[in-house]
Amino acid sequence: MSTSTAAAVTAEELFDQACGQARRAAVLASVEALLGWDEQTLLPPRAGGYRAEQAAAVAALVHGIRTDPAHGDRLARLAAGPLARSGPAEVAGTIRLLNRDFQKQSRLPARLVEELARTCVEAQQAWREARAESAWEKLRPWLERVFALKREQAACQLPDRDPYDALMDDYEPGASWPAVAARFDALRGQLVDLVRACVGSPRRPDDTLLRGSFPEAAQQRFVREVAARIGFDFSRGRLDTTAHPFCATMGPHDCRITTRWDERFLPTALFGVLHEAGHGLYEQGLPTAWRGLPPGEAASLGVHESQSRLWENLVGRSAAFWEWCFPLAREAFPGPLAGATTRGVQRAVLAVRPSFIRVEADEVTYNLHVMLRFDLERALVQGSLAVADLPDAWNERFERDFGIRPPTAADGVLQDIHWSAGLVGYFPTYTLGNLFAAQLMYAAEAALPRLDRDMAAGRFAGLLDWLRRNVHAHGRLVESERLVEQACGGPASERWLVSSLQRRYGEAHGL
Repeated sequence: MSTSTAAAVTAEELFDQACGQARRAAVLASVEALLGWDEQTLLPPRAGGYRAEQAAAVAALVHGIRTDPAHGDRLARLAAGPLARSGPAEVAGTIRLLNRDFQKQSRLPARLVEELARTCVEAQQAWREARAESAWEKLRPWLERVFALKREQAACQLPDRDPYDALMDDYEPGASWPAVAARFDALRGQLVDLVRACVGSPRRPDDTLLRGSFPEAAQQRFVREVAARIGFDFSRGRLDTTAHPFCATMGPHDCRITTRWDERFLPTALFGVLHEAGHGLYEQGLPTAWRGLPPGEAASLGVHESQSRLWENLVGRSAAFWEWCFPLAREAFPGPLAGATTRGVQRAVLAVRPSFIRVEADEVTYNLHVMLRFDLERALVQGSLAVADLPDAWNERFERDFGIRPPTAADGVLQDIHWSAGLVGYFPTYTLGNLFAAQLMYAAEAALPRLDRDMAAGRFAGLLDWLRRNVHAHGRLVESERLVEQACGGPASERWLVSSLQRRYGEAHGL
């Protein structure tokens, strides 16, 4: 394009061109997400190698579009122009964030992007086999390769930042590990005290009624009805089975949630679906007119986890929820729940019991699982812990925190898919999400005085509408802590989570 032609292009036309480029990348990225969903749900065991090549090819195409020099030139001109200074908030924010994205992504060599995509598919296939056999050595060389690549990514992407901060920035923009660690340290002692009090209480809830015979077919009908009632739109999404639950979005009207089934323990699938449906509600609530652009994307993984944990725990473990849900559960499972009561089930889902598996942990011990992973993965990235030493480090820390030692690798270091999938720096967002969720729920309860009565009657639209207006509608134009402060009228703090846990679990354990 000649200088005279370029000068004739208006700022609005330049903005439209930049948005078009970003949306083209988003379409291809959704194909990449579809490949990932298929890999975790339907891929034949021997197809992993070729899927790795497919994933690498698509990742290279997406990277090429996002780092096109002409795209960078447009964004630089927009950032220096009138729309960035005084345009509508959505437009100015889109320019700022697309420009930031370009700066980060353009520092990554295409070779590294392809190698990461390829390696992470192969590593996830190795993880699946290693976990099934509890065979650490089958995964170890793959994790060594993944962490080496992630360290290289950090050095390229944000060379002036601590490498762990550089990786965490992909999930929680602007976060720093010292600040996160300080917040976790302030939380840890209070959680440990509460765990000890609950476990030592003579009035601990009895959760044996949640153990019995819960046929998978009946569970599928039950959890689909629960997900639909809280607002998950199955005309824009679906539920499938996987080894490790997740939510994936392939477009503004295509959100896939997954779970796993345990026919001997009802909470596994129920709370897994509530958690993933919470993610899905956020995805389905983002502004579709801005698909593929910052106003139509999630604020951060911490905010995303706030939505999943809010529906899983603050709704799904509440007395009001079980007033509505218990008759539905008893109809679905008349055998094991024949002698149960609404209060008995609701107390049972509040039982505190240190356990090995994070995704099945009670709400009080859950954050201790996250803090363990946060410390270990940071040590792996920063070089003070070798991958080969990870199982021993895991077991020693777990025994120190929980008082029990994982009997197998599958119960310990092999239980999560995140590291093999390259999701390094993701784990702290789970606890940040819990902090945000508790504070958002307090604000929602203050704004919705009939909320408990509505939930007891199976009406969740008021809460969902409040979240859509105060969280979903902003996309990623507002950073997570500011978004929480804006919605709640005060800065984000761990005190809301501590208060919520002490109140709900203290009452359930007679404290």
